[in-house]
Amino acid sequence: MDVAIVKYNAGNIFSVVNALRRLGIEPEITDEAEKLQKADHVLFPGQGNAKTTMAYLREHRLDQLIRDLRQPVLGICVGQQLMCRHSEEGDVDCIGIFPTDVRLFRPETADEKVPAMGWNSLYDLSTPLFEGIKERDYVYFVHSYYVPTCDFTIARADYVQPYSAALHKDNFWAAQFHPEKSGKVGEQLLSNFLNMK
Repeated sequence: MDVAIVKYNAGNIFSVVNALRRLGIEPEITDEAEKLQKADHVLFPGQGNAKTTMAYLREHRLDQLIRDLRQPVLGICVGQQLMCRHSEEGDVDCIGIFPTDVRLFRPETADEKVPAMGWNSLYDLSTPLFEGIKERDYVYFVHSYYVPTCDFTIARADYVQPYSAALHKDNFWAAQFHPEKSGKVGEQLLSNFLNMK
């Protein structure tokens, strides 16, 4: 199986590489259009700032390239956020696959810290991405911004308010949490994604 990871100025890519290797996959990290277009599956992971990351993607024409991919694509963490229409982080227009905006958590109590960091449970799971994963299973999050629930939400989590833990539209899938850091649940999700056609 030919699996590509989008190479750009974001952190956390190598933990995704290691998670895929545990599944017997040796991915290629690349920003080359031909390699990304030819891959069976593409992952778009990362941690970083939305504004500077979008500037990099536009400079290297990766924003349009990602939008035009036709094979299964999985955005992770900031990858999910950059696949949305707009982000409050830097007030920047993003790739625009999901017609919804990314917002900053605004805590209402002293107990609600930003970033939201640690294990949280998922619910309202749908689509084959969550096959074999149970309602209220726990996964690992680190984020200050979130995607509100919308027509494309396929899993929810609660922090300050309910939000989209995962999204799906056409051949595009996205997770706000880190499957590569989420133990057996995350491994199951990555396996499910790799089985998508």
